[in-house]
Amino acid sequence: MSLTDEAIARIRELVRSGRLPAGAKLPPEHELAVELGMSRSPVREAVKALSLAGVLDVRRGDGTYVTSLAPSLLLAGLGAAVELMRPDTLLELMEVRRLLEPGATALAATRMSKADLAVVHGHLVAMHAAADDVELLNLHDAAFHRAVAAATGNEALTTVLDGISSSTLRARMWRGTVDNDAAVLTLAQHTAIYQALDDNDPGAAHAAALLHVVTSERWLRAHLAEAELTR
Repeated sequence: MSLTDEAIARIRELVRSGRLPAGAKLPPEHELAVELGMSRSPVREAVKALSLAGVLDVRRGDGTYVTSLAPSLLLAGLGAAVELMRPDTLLELMEVRRLLEPGATALAATRMSKADLAVVHGHLVAMHAAADDVELLNLHDAAFHRAVAAATGNEALTTVLDGISSSTLRARMWRGTVDNDAAVLTLAQHTAIYQALDDNDPGAAHAAALLHVVTSERWLRAHLAEAELTR
């Protein structure tokens, strides 16, 4: 373990133990270094790393604070990591999505307010209106699923689902469905999800979301197989 890694671990333990709770201000760098029994350089690098990880908030002229430690902050880097995944690991990601998304959609069906449903419906209407515009379809598709997940009231679940739904992969799928005239089927699946949510039917919501994810997974398998043959 490098000195920087050790400093990161020690600061994280201070946060985890409650010695530095959410919202707390860290001691000045030299005091923190003395408390940790380390030189200032690795402590400075540790603070930078934990700032990027959403654990600390460095405010120029004010000091460094522990963030709210909300899932949306701590898991924010998941999406960037997903974008870097190799093609041969994307199917594993789809398996994760197949396990989580139907359950989240079913949960949303039991908790969704009229205001939540209106947001989902707005994105559905926009998707239908976008027709052959892949960029707009991709934008509202992501927003549709984000709104469904948000209706669960589970911030961690919402952040994870948003993170694993790669925007790049989603755009490729829409481009593929538009090119193959399969967009009508995909839009119909989104409509079925919305209808189940409107009916407050968790069983139907789970089934509709599962069918949608499985369809996307089949497209990805075919796409990867085709890419392998053209190598």
